[in-house]
Amino acid sequence: MSDKTWYVAVGGQQQGPMSRDEVLSGIQSGRLGRDAHVFTQGMANWVPVSAAPEFSGAFGAAPPPPPPGVGPTAGPVAGPAMPRAHEIDYELYGEDLQYVEIILDPGEACIAEAGAFLYMDPGIVMETIFGDGSGAEQGGLMGKLLSAGKRVLTGESLFMTVFSNNGPGRQKVAFAAPYPGKIVPMDLSQHGNRILCEKDAFLCAARGVAVGIALNRRLGSGLFGGEGFILQKLEGDGLAFLHSGGTIFHRQLGPGETLRVDTGCIVAFETTVTYDIQMVAGIKTAFFGGEGLFYAALTGPGKIWLQSLPFKRLAKQVLSAIPRNKGEGSALGGIGDILMGGDR
Repeated sequence: MSDKTWYVAVGGQQQGPMSRDEVLSGIQSGRLGRDAHVFTQGMANWVPVSAAPEFSGAFGAAPPPPPPGVGPTAGPVAGPAMPRAHEIDYELYGEDLQYVEIILDPGEACIAEAGAFLYMDPGIVMETIFGDGSGAEQGGLMGKLLSAGKRVLTGESLFMTVFSNNGPGRQKVAFAAPYPGKIVPMDLSQHGNRILCEKDAFLCAARGVAVGIALNRRLGSGLFGGEGFILQKLEGDGLAFLHSGGTIFHRQLGPGETLRVDTGCIVAFETTVTYDIQMVAGIKTAFFGGEGLFYAALTGPGKIWLQSLPFKRLAKQVLSAIPRNKGEGSALGGIGDILMGGDR
């Protein structure tokens, strides 16, 4: 058992490969606490380090839970607990221009980006609010302003819209994708309660899911990654819906497995996946290959989602096809279009 290769995840950052003794050393020195997760070959998923048989003895006995109604006097260490997300049902419609219909029980609600709304039943009440709509904002008005400010950094609106079922029975509300592609439903509870995604991928989610930001810690990723320093971070235990362009591709990367992709094609990835930017090898390929100077390197373990047609690539192709100066001030304008294969 001691020859296994281990990977450690702390605060969404992956470390490894490491030996068992190196992990134990990290526990004994205090660098790895009970909130760290470990993974090795043969495991189905990441587990808390204190739950792994190889390391559970290094922590000693688990601390007893506090008495009911009595909390720690120094305040929570890991921040406020996220509220439980509403358990919503949904159905997807369409192939390439999809929309999602969400079914809400009485008292349930969902959140959506401004402009994504398609239709709703009479029992649905729509309210525009500051913040991410999760109900987890702390600090009253200042907390909501801070949450709204974070959304502006990701390129989104200051406002989030909440759709609540105030009727006596089940009600439906639908949201449409903004351009051709696929809507990707994600149960965050199956992905460590957290997903990182490109800053304009979020469409809607169950109430209780927090929409925040994640700053990329690597300078190269920030300067050349195509998405800047900022990615969206979705946190909670409910359903969230992302939108991708073209066809969606997902893959489970193994520990240490790397996939190199175009930076604009990234839709989302689990926080156990490391994200870095690498330069294209060779001067000729870099400058004349037509693919740019940099690509992203995603290293597992963890799941990734890619899109075959990013909106920026689609917009670039549309703009390049628009005729310029057609027939302006030249008798040869029409003839030139014919000779060059332009529209007639």
